[in-house]
Amino acid sequence: MRLNENTCIVGKSVILVPYKEHHVPKYHNWMKSEELQHQTGSEPLTLQEEYEMQKSWHLDNDKCTFIVLDKLMYENGRDEIDAMIGDTNFFFSDDNRHQAEAEIMIAEEGARGNKRGWEAMLLMLRYGIEELDVKIYEVKIKLDNAVSIKMFTKIGFVEVSRSDVFSECTMQKTVAHEWVEWVNTETKSCIRSAYSELLKNIE
Repeated sequence: MRLNENTCIVGKSVILVPYKEHHVPKYHNWMKSEELQHQTGSEPLTLQEEYEMQKSWHLDNDKCTFIVLDKLMYENGRDEIDAMIGDTNFFFSDDNRHQAEAEIMIAEEGARGNKRGWEAMLLMLRYGIEELDVKIYEVKIKLDNAVSIKMFTKIGFVEVSRSDVFSECTMQKTVAHEWVEWVNTETKSCIRSAYSELLKNIE
């Protein structure tokens, strides 16, 4: 969606930036991985199809996505492409604009297991609450993805259904005052600014 096209969110260890055309080649290379295709329920696309998908993410009001950068790498002089480690996004249905399906993908293996995905997801959830008026979050996770199931359970999501056909479970979290306070505490170091001002907001 256009709402976040110039939004940058700087956290303690990650930076969320809008998904732009120059991110597409690396993203496309990630999605050649059969593991990532399985975990995200995605089909392989051609590079041209990936560019078209990026345009859809940018223009469609039912989608919101950010690319996840490793903050330390970026601070140490690596450019955006080098610092890319994954993405996080929301899907909205026409029936309920207050409910969003959330996703997080840490594509770079070296960036896994060190809370990068945890922080990126919490920053995204906070953004959804404050800017998109999300009231209910939902995630769909492959049953063999124990790490993600554990992470979302710690965030407060609970399983509401399970599909043997798709080998996945659906978990939900209703936005409530105490939980919002917890999310805000967990992301207290975040700075939201214009994407064009990214460098000025990294100390």
